[in-house]
Amino acid sequence: MRFFLRSLLLLILLNCTNSKQERHQLIDFAPDNSEIIIRTTNFESLINSIENNSLLNTLPKASIYKDLQVKLKPISLLNPNEEVLICLSTDSTDSLEYTVITKHSKTLFQNDSLKNYIEEELKYKSYNITKSTLKDAVFFNTIIDSTFILSSSKEIISNSFKASGKTSDFEKLYNVTGANEDLSVLIKTHNYLTPPFFVEGELSSSNLSDFLALDLEVSQDDIYINGIAKSLDSSKKVIDLFKNTTPQENQMQHITPGNSDGYLSVTFDDFQVLKENILKYHSKDSISKNTLLFNNIVEVGVIYEDRKRAIVLNSIDAIATKEALVNDKNKIEIYRDIKIFEFSKPKLFVETLAPLVNDVMPSKYCMIENYFVFADSIDFLQNIIANYQNKTTLGNRSYFKELSKNLSNESSLMLVAKPKFLDTILKKNLNFKDHSLYAIQYIYDTNFAHLHAGIIKGKQKQSQHSISERFNIKLDTEILNTPQFVKNHITKEKEIVVQDLNNKLYLISNKGKVLWKKQLNSAIIGKIEQIDIYKNGRLQLVFATTNRVYVIDRKGRNVTPFPLKFNDAITQPLSVFDYDKNKKYRLLVTQGKDVLMYDVRGKIVSGFTFKNANSNITSQPKHFRIGNKDYLVFKTKNKLHILDRIGRVRVSPKSSNTYSNEPVFLYQNKFTTTTKDGNLVSIDTRGNVALVNLNLTNNHSLETTSKTRVTFHDNKLGIKSRVLELDYGNYTRPTIFYINDKIYVSITDIQAKKVLLYDSQGKLIPNFPVYGNSSITLDNIDRDRNLEFITKGDANSIILYQIN
Repeated sequence: MRFFLRSLLLLILLNCTNSKQERHQLIDFAPDNSEIIIRTTNFESLINSIENNSLLNTLPKASIYKDLQVKLKPISLLNPNEEVLICLSTDSTDSLEYTVITKHSKTLFQNDSLKNYIEEELKYKSYNITKSTLKDAVFFNTIIDSTFILSSSKEIISNSFKASGKTSDFEKLYNVTGANEDLSVLIKTHNYLTPPFFVEGELSSSNLSDFLALDLEVSQDDIYINGIAKSLDSSKKVIDLFKNTTPQENQMQHITPGNSDGYLSVTFDDFQVLKENILKYHSKDSISKNTLLFNNIVEVGVIYEDRKRAIVLNSIDAIATKEALVNDKNKIEIYRDIKIFEFSKPKLFVETLAPLVNDVMPSKYCMIENYFVFADSIDFLQNIIANYQNKTTLGNRSYFKELSKNLSNESSLMLVAKPKFLDTILKKNLNFKDHSLYAIQYIYDTNFAHLHAGIIKGKQKQSQHSISERFNIKLDTEILNTPQFVKNHITKEKEIVVQDLNNKLYLISNKGKVLWKKQLNSAIIGKIEQIDIYKNGRLQLVFATTNRVYVIDRKGRNVTPFPLKFNDAITQPLSVFDYDKNKKYRLLVTQGKDVLMYDVRGKIVSGFTFKNANSNITSQPKHFRIGNKDYLVFKTKNKLHILDRIGRVRVSPKSSNTYSNEPVFLYQNKFTTTTKDGNLVSIDTRGNVALVNLNLTNNHSLETTSKTRVTFHDNKLGIKSRVLELDYGNYTRPTIFYINDKIYVSITDIQAKKVLLYDSQGKLIPNFPVYGNSSITLDNIDRDRNLEFITKGDANSIILYQIN
């Protein structure tokens, strides 16, 4: 039903011919001669996706795109907050021109710091046009009704002041692309930038349809495309061959060898209708050859292997199709109990099926169940037979199954190709060697066709307990802190936050897509926490930098009245308390000796009475609950403060110590930390103090849960009562993770760039160590049962691993 309603809506929109005078959408300002329009709702995310996609980031090396990249350089100066259109067109001399359209904002185009930049104001009738020169690039811009238009052509800018009186084909297509998609592309196919998608020359993009409207989903390894193809009523296009036919289930993957280069699949419910459409396409009255062979066929396919071609007919009545071949029974040989015959009509397929089938002249054939396979090579037929019987066809490949999840089971026209073969189709200098499979399919509907396509890496399924790299993302510059996971309140999965050396904060999806970047004033102190400030289930990020306290929503926007600004430096990570789990949060800011308590309105909590400590506070304030009592705990060099929730002393330790800078934990229901000389110190709720000599050196680390204690000093890692001697190196402090009722302890050797992960008994998890250059964050970040962990890779990259 959803598919039917969507098709009905598309049909109405594509056939709408309403005239208009007012301009409300960005598309209303697009040049009339636009040939390609790129639409993005998240400009920065689009750029990051292209930069991190292993295929698209090779585009600049492709000769056809080098000039385009130079031409579009001024676009990188823009900082749009809303939807952007990039329109490509050609002038009267066939030179490429571009136009950028978006809503105007104060921060959209900031040229104050640009070197070699010259600006000149021009007049066109009563309108203002700004001419800009940046080195060798000249471009023009203007603002019309709060819409900003920038172009390489002054003529395009001048024409933008005049509204068109009718709805263009591009505008109709614009209204059926995804308004929430990061990237959509509208294409008039008659231009040199539109690549061919099929092997057959007759199936070029311009021969298939007049227009394409595509939504693209770009991840680090894969690209998926969904959209529509449309032809004009006045033109003859290949997609119109499928008028009045119904797509059938594509079955070619079950006969195509896994070691072949791919296949073409054409399906239909009635060959006679397809035949009549082909005759109209060629302006013929009849086909000279007898087409009885096709009467019970619902799918015609072509298998590709290097320069060889095989035709496949998928029959719904194998006996009837076999009878149609009664005059071609001259047996050549038997291979694996399959008879191979001579075929006397090698031109039949091209003469009957062109432009769908070309350059195929088979002289032999065989029958494999309901498939009739025709080729000019016995070896080729034998390979097809062997793979079918061995169950090593393309349909059995894991990467085909993975790609098929994003495709329709039924399509009118479909190509599946291995990237090596795709390179010969596109004839571009792109690096396909790491990708497994490409597919594109057209599903004919009423007067248009749905289009789905994808290209994937298709990584092999990992064995149990193995560790696989999910992705490796490069940031703009070196990483400043340890990447961590945060919860996506919409999907209930986890995403990644990390800050770089330029103090930019990144939010990255668990698929490796950079969702946004936000400039901060300085480095984040400690971990980022999450709160539900509006009590509606939507989570915000909350953290402190040296002089700010930030609360940021899921889209990277500041939540009013944050950030709070401070003159004195913040010296400990921000503490977030929700005493009664009712989302009445308290934010504790530590500045030297002082602790300030704020509510989520950014106001000081007047009821918090603690003034200041006797010296600088050396640990992040923490909240513990024992029984029905709250304890707010932090320490200085020689005093442990244990307060109630309003800042009064709740427990006074009965003896004093010189404390280390290690955090305070609640371990075995006691407030636990270490002394400077490495003793474990515990204080109970009555103030009794106990010291235990753990033989730690002055330079040590302590981590605990309520029942598990972990220590590290020199090269000795203590997990509960067991002490492990690690290789000498430069180690991070250990981290404890409690997941699915299991304890994990991690530590990283920065010098050797090795991540180690142990269980609660001090046993190394299988297949560790792995490569890493920081502490890790371990969690289950998606809907499967596997755990994932994030770590720093190279200086400017993060790596997401999965424990299978």
